[in-house]
Amino acid sequence: MTDSLLAPETTVRDIAARLPGAAQIFRDADISFCCGGALSLADAADKAGLDLAALTARLQALIDSAGHDAPQETPVLIAHILERYHAAHRHELDFLVQLANRVESVHGDHDEAPLGLTEVLLALRDDLDQHMTKEESVLFPAMLQGAGALLAQPVDVMTREHAVTAELLHQVEHVTHGLVLPEGACGSWTALYTGLRKLCDDVVAHVHLEETVLFPRALAA
Repeated sequence: MTDSLLAPETTVRDIAARLPGAAQIFRDADISFCCGGALSLADAADKAGLDLAALTARLQALIDSAGHDAPQETPVLIAHILERYHAAHRHELDFLVQLANRVESVHGDHDEAPLGLTEVLLALRDDLDQHMTKEESVLFPAMLQGAGALLAQPVDVMTREHAVTAELLHQVEHVTHGLVLPEGACGSWTALYTGLRKLCDDVVAHVHLEETVLFPRALAA
């Protein structure tokens, strides 16, 4: 049965923001989820000359496999999220902010320069740091204590904050023209987009793991 996220009318922008691996499938199929992100899945498939059922099946396979490797014990899962995502996001964003500033400074007059990227990354860094700090200092300790249904309100807050993060990721895609490198891009520009692609994919995977595995598990405890 196809997941409701993959309904024909769902926008490719929403799918890319919520489903780990979808962004790469769209990139491979030359489907824009940046400037063309308002297109529905059905319209995007038609525009790209793809069979909707085949494209949906590829995306459904991502849903079917997502979370299968997540640790079964909540303390281990939280430790995994802290190491694999929280620590990595902080480390990578510090580097990417510096690299974005360098690329904007050197190539600002290029037609495809990612103007405004540094500002967006600073906003994303602040957003993620504040969000992750709340999880580390309040939400995760409560989960480890088995707070169960008492977690409903803070989990709702975290989920709404995830939507803000998704919008910032969309802005990254927008100002970088879909993370497409111009011909002859220098090493710094190439490294920047490679790092951004990993970061964006990781953030989507991070959010998906929390919303589909950790949060439901903690609420049911």
